[in-house]
Amino acid sequence: MIVFDLKCEGQGHVFEAWFGSSADYADQKERGLLACPLCGDTRVGKALMAPAVAAKGNQRREIVPSQQQQQPAAEVETAPVAAGPDEAKMRALVEALADAQKKVLEGSTWVGRGFAEQARAMHYGEQDKGSIHGEVAPAEAKALAEEGINVAQLPFPVIPPEAKN
Repeated sequence: MIVFDLKCEGQGHVFEAWFGSSADYADQKERGLLACPLCGDTRVGKALMAPAVAAKGNQRREIVPSQQQQQPAAEVETAPVAAGPDEAKMRALVEALADAQKKVLEGSTWVGRGFAEQARAMHYGEQDKGSIHGEVAPAEAKALAEEGINVAQLPFPVIPPEAKN
C-alpha cells in the first residue's frame, strides 16, 4: 500500500488517499476515478508532500562526506529504518479493512461501468435487487445518492475480473 496527498484544482482541498501501488494511482487517475471527497472535483493531482520529518528522540545523526575534500562534512538527520508499533498498527488496520471489503464483495456481482444503470433499475423495481459493485463517476454517484439510491464508495480499488487474468 502507498499513501499520497492529493489536491483538487477547483477548491485546492488537500486530502490523503491509499493505493495498492503508484501504478494503481496512475490507472485510477487516467480512468477519471479520483475525486475530491469534499467537493467532488475530479481534477485531482498529487499534492506536494514534505519530505522532512521533525526530529524525534529515536533518530540519529550521520556525518555525510561532502563531494569535495576541502569542504567540511554535512550533518544529515535520518529516520529509523525499522517499522514502529504505530506503523504495524496502521498496516493491521488497513489489512483488516481490506479483508472486510473482500468479505462484503464475496456475494456481490461486478457490473463495471453499468453500475449506475443497474443500481437505478434495482431501486425502481425494474430489476431484482442484489449486491453489485462497479465503476461510476463522482458526479453520477452524487446523483444516485440524491435520488435516494443507497451507494457507498469502496475504500480500496477493485480489480475487474477480466483484468485479473
